[in-house]
Amino acid sequence: MNLKKWFFLFWSGMVVGGLACVVTGAIMAWVDPEFGFLGFKAVGFNALMMALVGLMIGAFSQMGFFAYLTLNYIALSVFGKKYLWNALQGYTTIFAAAGLGYLLFEQRMNNWFFWLLPLVLLILSGVVSWFKVKQTNKTAFVPTMFLMFVVTFIESWPALQGETNVSAIIFMMVPLFVCNAYQIMMMHRLVKKQTTDSAPIAAKPVV
Repeated sequence: MNLKKWFFLFWSGMVVGGLACVVTGAIMAWVDPEFGFLGFKAVGFNALMMALVGLMIGAFSQMGFFAYLTLNYIALSVFGKKYLWNALQGYTTIFAAAGLGYLLFEQRMNNWFFWLLPLVLLILSGVVSWFKVKQTNKTAFVPTMFLMFVVTFIESWPALQGETNVSAIIFMMVPLFVCNAYQIMMMHRLVKKQTTDSAPIAAKPVV
């Protein structure tokens, strides 16, 4: 992975975040007319502001993704065995799902959201992980689950604190999840492309 690839992933991730925020915000504004920066009547302003927020969320997601890659590199060096690090990620994902439900329950969310959100997030994370495995190998399942659930949970922390509400959590968590899914699904393509491009150079005999 070179600087050019990171640059592409960074800006494309921001664009994905902007689009995800606009689509999510539009659906939420359609369902709830009170949702929006200036109310339902200021549709154009809402769309612009949502796009700007989405760009920032995309950049924030990229920071979280890079932090996970750094953590993954360090952890593999510390544990030595990949299966030990994968086991820790698996247990952490399970505890994070229980922790998210408990956090929402403690903040007196309604009687369905505190268990529905962790369940839906787990299912969608599993779907992304399944596609990742289909395109790479079976060892990618647990790390992808960890990224899609735990990292998304951590990145959504600002929306989960203070005077939380369902709309704020959904509006922040959905774009973060989409951005993380985009990045993890693009990573092996970029790395594979770089390896393919460099293969002829590596095969060229040294004069």
